[in-house]
Amino acid sequence: MPDPIILGTIGLDDVKTPFGEVKSALGGSSVYSSIAASFFSEPGIIAPAGQDLPKDYEDFLKSRGISLKGVVKKGKNFRWQGYYEYDMNEAKTINTELNSLADFDPKIPEEYKKAKFVFLANIDPEIQIKVLKQVEDPKFVMIDSMNFWIEIKREKLLEAMSKADAILLNEGEARMLFKTPSLVKAGRQMLDLGVRYAIIKKGEHGSLLFSDNSYFSAPGYPLEDVVDPTGAGDSFAGAIIGYLSKTQDISEKNMRKAIVYGSTIASFNAEGFSVNNLKTLTMQKIEKRFEEFRDLGDF
Repeated sequence: MPDPIILGTIGLDDVKTPFGEVKSALGGSSVYSSIAASFFSEPGIIAPAGQDLPKDYEDFLKSRGISLKGVVKKGKNFRWQGYYEYDMNEAKTINTELNSLADFDPKIPEEYKKAKFVFLANIDPEIQIKVLKQVEDPKFVMIDSMNFWIEIKREKLLEAMSKADAILLNEGEARMLFKTPSLVKAGRQMLDLGVRYAIIKKGEHGSLLFSDNSYFSAPGYPLEDVVDPTGAGDSFAGAIIGYLSKTQDISEKNMRKAIVYGSTIASFNAEGFSVNNLKTLTMQKIEKRFEEFRDLGDF
């Protein structure tokens, strides 16, 4: 049985940065998340895909132990075209083609319904709710979103978030959703929705974790060469849900550890285009950088 299960997108991305560009590269929130999770567990993807998705992309995901039984293939694949300038914390979108994503109506496989860990990655909040209703008795649900859904489906997004155990947003989205410049206030308002944890991503500057009783600030890894940050946030999230699934431990102490693993894998992701760096990443490299993160916070 796949666990965790990850709802999101499978994309074909055209990305340009000051350090190069790629065309029709493998991307999408469920792709980055599931690859990161696969270092710890055996995830399953729930996503739409097009008939034009290259077979070698599918083969690579399967080689990572990722189940594609929740992938529905129809028409053309979701595509995104964007670029980054030297401020690599913000992507500029040139074009988005929804294609197979436009009328995606998920019906998850029977073997997914018993999954205990669920990540609802960035997608329409109505789809997030629909998928969650099909999972029988999840132990831990984490949800992500983006400014687009905050703008056009704020109330439905808040409804979806209230059904989760953890909310994950970047700092701009957190400020936007709760209409405050204060990340501390935004974190507390996320908790007020009834979730156990609120996580705010700060890009190269790390992340924040809020719970009812405490606050944790994880550093960002000081990378010298950021090549392409696309998917770093999804890699961060996937590592968290994958590690929690592996350990079956949702305590705050373990969540802090999961977040540092998330930051570790996200840092490797940003050092290459698309999923290229994740393809050659090993647990030995992950553990080495994880220990370097320990040193960053030691004083």
